[in-house]
Amino acid sequence: MRSLRQMMKEQTPLYIFVAVLFLVGVVFGALIVSALTLDQQQELGDYLGNFFVTVDQQGLPAAPDSFWSIAALNLKWVGLIWILGLSVIGLPGILILDFLKGVLIGFTVGCLVSEYSWHGMLFALVSVAPHNLVLIPVLLVCSASAIAFSLLMIRSRVLGQRRTPVTRPFAMYTLLSVGMALLVLGISGFEAWVTPTMMRWVTPMLVFAG
Repeated sequence: MRSLRQMMKEQTPLYIFVAVLFLVGVVFGALIVSALTLDQQQELGDYLGNFFVTVDQQGLPAAPDSFWSIAALNLKWVGLIWILGLSVIGLPGILILDFLKGVLIGFTVGCLVSEYSWHGMLFALVSVAPHNLVLIPVLLVCSASAIAFSLLMIRSRVLGQRRTPVTRPFAMYTLLSVGMALLVLGISGFEAWVTPTMMRWVTPMLVFAG
C-alpha cells in the first residue's frame, strides 16, 4: 500500500497534465455547441424536448437493467485505458480518450444550458455532475498510471536504456486499475439508482420551460 501511494505521488505531474487535457476537451465540447447551425440546434432541441417528456411521463429504465449497461460502459473506459497503457503505441490513445471524455461532458452541459438556460444547468448538476465528480478523477488516475507504465516500457524496451524489471510496476499498475474498476462499480450504482430520482425531480421544470 505504501508503494502504491508512493507511485501515485511520483505521478503527480502526469495527473496535472491529463487533468488539463480533460479541461481543454470540456471547453472544446462547449464551443462545439455554439458552432452548430440553426437546423442542428433545432433538431437537438426537439430531441431533448422529447427526451424530457418521455422521462416525465414514463420514467427511466429499471435500476438493475440500467446498472449493468452503465457499469459496462464505464468499465470499458477503464479497461481500454489499461490495455493502451500496456502497449507502446497506445500512449496517444490514452490522451485521445481523456480529451474525448472532456468533449462529451462539455458538449452535454453546453447543450443543456444553450437550450434551457438555468433550468438546463440545474439538470446538468443533478444528472451529469454527481457521478462524474468521482468518475472523472478515477479515469484521470487510470490514465496517469497508464502513461507512466507506457513511458517505462518505452525507456526500458524501445530506447534501449537500462532494462528496469517491469514485473513489480506491472503488478502495481494492474492493482491500481482493478481498484479503480471496483470504485467504478460503486459509481455506476449511484448513477443507476440515485441519479434517475434526481432527474425526475427536475424534469417537470424543463418540460414546462420547453
